[in-house]
Amino acid sequence: MGLKRRPAVAGYFYEADPEALKARIERCFLSKLGPGRLPSERAEGPRRIKGLVVPHAGYMYSGPVAAHAYLAMAEDGVPETVVIIGPNHTGLGAGVSIMVEGSWSTPLGAVPIDSELAKAIQGAGSLIAVDEEAHLNEHSIEVQLPFLLHVAKKPFKLVPICMMLQAYEACLDVGGAIASAARGRDVVVIASSDFTHYESQRSAEVKDGKAIEAIERLDPRGLLEVVEAESISMCGPGPVAAMLVASTSMGATSAKLLKYATSGDVTHDYSAVVGYASIVVS
Repeated sequence: MGLKRRPAVAGYFYEADPEALKARIERCFLSKLGPGRLPSERAEGPRRIKGLVVPHAGYMYSGPVAAHAYLAMAEDGVPETVVIIGPNHTGLGAGVSIMVEGSWSTPLGAVPIDSELAKAIQGAGSLIAVDEEAHLNEHSIEVQLPFLLHVAKKPFKLVPICMMLQAYEACLDVGGAIASAARGRDVVVIASSDFTHYESQRSAEVKDGKAIEAIERLDPRGLLEVVEAESISMCGPGPVAAMLVASTSMGATSAKLLKYATSGDVTHDYSAVVGYASIVVS
């Protein structure tokens, strides 16, 4: 059976009550920072999307930006399995941690782990450890699930990967393992990351623009280099780089920024903001 992973940030990053949570997600889609419309139902889309970059802050801050990514996924068709790579904010667990069995519960229902794919990914990577501890209190993967459950018209499975290691070699290992294990399967890789933390709006826009340019070039090494050179306080450069490695190996040829905004665009305090971006890789 494996672990039934309980929500760590329900009632904190997003509503714990199912009806209130659904209403919040719909407001994210309809917000002036959101796409401005609700996703239309497409159970069988063209499935061109290989990867996404999606933010992971509280829904009131980053939810409208995240909604752009999930609108794109809804209209492209939700895959059979989503591999979600998030950074490790807690410092617990292994350098790269995967769960290979069990399920993740949310206020909108439970998502089962794709054990077959998760075990194949773990076996294909040299740095990926089976480890539940890193996942128990980590929000970066959890906050994606209510959005996915809201837009999915059919059941889907999850492979959660939590990355403390962010070096290029680790990104190659994780991305390569995902691509080789996912061959012939219907998979999208979601990189959960926020961008600049607690700098002015102007500083965040300039720095994050450079990181986003590297992502749009499908350049994982270039992303890590610009994050280092410009001291960009992005929390998930490793997950994004690993997603780029996997997505390009899975046939992706383009990346496009769907929306960039900051917490300042919500609070109107532009002195110390956090940057959020939704990017689609197809």
